[in-house]
Order: sequence, then C-alpha cells, then structure tokens
Amino acid sequence: MKKQTIESEAEAALVHAKQLGADQAAVTVSSGKGFSVKAQNRSIETVEHYEDQAFSITVFVKKSMGSATTNNLSKDSLLETTEKALSLASLTAADECNGLADSNLMATEPIDLDLHHPWKLDMGKAQTMALECEQAALESDPKVDNSEGATVGTYESHSLYANSHGFVGATNTTGHTISCTAVASENGSMEMDYEYSAARKAEDLLDHEKIGYKAGIQACSHLGARKIKTQKAQVLYSPRAAKSLISHITDAISGTSLYRKASFLLDSMDQHICPDYLTITEQPHLKSSFGSTYFDGEGVKTKPRTLVEQGVLRGYLLSSYSARRLGLTTTGNAGGHHNLLIEPTLSGGLEEIIRTMTTGLVVTDLIGYGVNIVNGDYSRGANGFWVENGEIQYPVSEITIAGNLKNILQQILVIGNDCERNSAIHCGSILIDDMMVAGQ
Repeated sequence: MKKQTIESEAEAALVHAKQLGADQAAVTVSSGKGFSVKAQNRSIETVEHYEDQAFSITVFVKKSMGSATTNNLSKDSLLETTEKALSLASLTAADECNGLADSNLMATEPIDLDLHHPWKLDMGKAQTMALECEQAALESDPKVDNSEGATVGTYESHSLYANSHGFVGATNTTGHTISCTAVASENGSMEMDYEYSAARKAEDLLDHEKIGYKAGIQACSHLGARKIKTQKAQVLYSPRAAKSLISHITDAISGTSLYRKASFLLDSMDQHICPDYLTITEQPHLKSSFGSTYFDGEGVKTKPRTLVEQGVLRGYLLSSYSARRLGLTTTGNAGGHHNLLIEPTLSGGLEEIIRTMTTGLVVTDLIGYGVNIVNGDYSRGANGFWVENGEIQYPVSEITIAGNLKNILQQILVIGNDCERNSAIHCGSILIDDMMVAGQ
C-alpha cells in the first residue's frame, strides 16, 4: 500500500473513531517483508520468506481505553476494527491517566536518520554466503566438526503512526544479519559458540566468512572447560554480556516498574547508583542505528539526554501513562529506550582489561535469567575464562555469578572502549569488583 493511501486510510479511521464518540484516538499501520537462509551440514536447510502487514487502533472514551488490531488493510476492515475498539472501550474501567500524550509534545519536524537501506541480495547469493559462512567455521580448526548452522537474513519495514492531535509520523527501516554457531569436540567433550553481525546497511556487516571463522575459533577456545572453587573475584563482562547489565538498569528505571513500586532503583533520582566515572546517555538521533527515532510510540519528540551522570541517576524512561501515574511528564520513551551510550573509561578493550586483572573471571555468555528487578537480587549461570596474573589460564563452565544489582553497579571498576553497535545499547566490556563466583 502506498504511503499516501496509508495516510488517508489512517485519517479515515481516526475520523470514524471521532464520529463514533471517541475523545481521542491513535492508529499504527505497519508492513514488512524479508527472507532468511540457513545452511547446515554443508547444505541449505531452510529458506524463509515473510511478508506481513497490520493495522491497530487505540481509542479513549471518557478515560476508558479500547484497542483492536487487524491484518486486513481494506477500508471496510479498518472501519470495523475501529468500531471494535470503541466497543471494547465501553467495557473497560476509566483511568484518569489514560489518553494521548499532550499535543504540544508531538514531534512536528521530521529528522532523516538514515535507517532505510535495502540490500539487493538475491536468493542465490544469500545461499552461497550462508554455505561459505558455515564452511569457514568448519575449516577454522580440525576440532570444529559440526555446526548449528549459518544464517543470512534481510528485512525491510514501513510503519506509520497517526493520532487525533493531527500528528503523522512515518518510519522506514531495514535490518540485515549474518550469524553462525559452531560446535567443537575433543576427548569426548563438546562446546559451542556463535558470532553474528547486524546492521542497517549491508556494507556495515562483518564479512560472512570472518563470522564463520570467529565462531569456530571461539567454540574451540571453550574446550577443556573446568569448574572453579566458589570464591569472590573480579568479573569481567565481555561487550556481548555487558549489555545485559545495562538492560537491568533500564528495566528498573522504566515507568511501569516505578509506578508499580517494583524496582530496586525506586526513589533513586539524583542519587549515586554507580561510581562517578559511569555516564549513560540516550542518543535517539544517531544515524543508521537500531535504536534511532525522532518520535516515540506516542508521537512525542525524542531528544538526547543523560540518564546517569557521573554515577548519579538523572532520568527515567517514561511514557505519558506511566508519567501521569508518577505525577511527571513523559520522557519520550513510549516503546522503550533509544540508543544508550555508555561512556568508556579506557582507551582499550577486553584484552587490555584482562592484563590488569590479578585473579578473576571473564564472562562470555550468560545462561538463564535469575534477576529480580524488584529487590536487585542477581544470579546468572555463566561460561567464560579464568584469569590469573593478567593472562587467561583456561576456560570455565557450569558456574554461577551472584550478588545484588545495587552493589554490583557500585562495584564497576572500568568500562572498555570496545562497544558493539548491533543493538540499541552501545556498551564495551565492564569489569566488576568482588562478585561471588560459585563453582565446586
């Protein structure tokens, strides 16, 4: 469906909602298409195509809310879906915090964030790349004798959000990925690891054969894994694992957690939650990044800001609803955060930090989710490497790292300058002091 047609249909739905008695309404129309190819055992295992579309509408009638969705974008279907939303609103209780974000907060000036870069990738080329990626893993080391597959994928999506304030915002995005999981075996033991790359632009992806090679080498590096004695030690999170620590902060400062009083950072505004060398900024207007947008899920203008300033909590992540529940103003985070940047404290990354460690654990993968955001209790299974005198000694597995997030965040020692940019959290390696490492 053409953009002009989508806009006119969205406007028709909003007008229809008003005619039926809605005080306010908002619609989202989205469509997407793409494909992925998976190679395993040196042959193409699966080819998946997808193409979808959806229309959703939310209406507010005397502070009661109703929402409905359809995949049929015909005019009659959109009007019927609008009527269904009105019907549902009549069945729900009124909530004084319901309603659109204030009209003066709408993002009236579009910003080109360079998010749409279709990949002219035909199916034959994608299959060849997937096969070559897996082959690179299998040839990386004789101990790599199998794989969980190599995948090449690309997608393109278009979405439009409009509401009864007169706001209309459109977003066109692309995303491309290459991944490989390799399996290595030796002396009856088997280990696996993966490598992947994701980007808005195909030219920003890592080379597919390098991805396969790295997956194979990393799988081999875990062979001979040992258990370690339970003790307290420094724990170094690789960039892949470090993002999860930051996500626990965002969960705790989200409006939903705060108004439900289900956050270990409740009432922590303007207090030190981390050491004074840690700063987290939100940068929603980065070009070609996965978390970039000039308006949030309610049409509110996004803007760069600081969430944690030299260890002090300075901002929450609020939608208009959660903000009203807290007696505050929306921060433009309906739908989540937008590009969190954690400022490094070092010029180097993982390897440089390892050289500074006397004894400790490098975490490359986390297992399970033993995190309680309400009280901060933290317990995760982990795999990685044991470090002594600044050098990796051997791989370790079947261990647990534990503590409380309030303490863990305060015990951050350094942040590396080796961040990955394949998600909406840009964070390097993080070294934590004095964590409980449970093994034998």
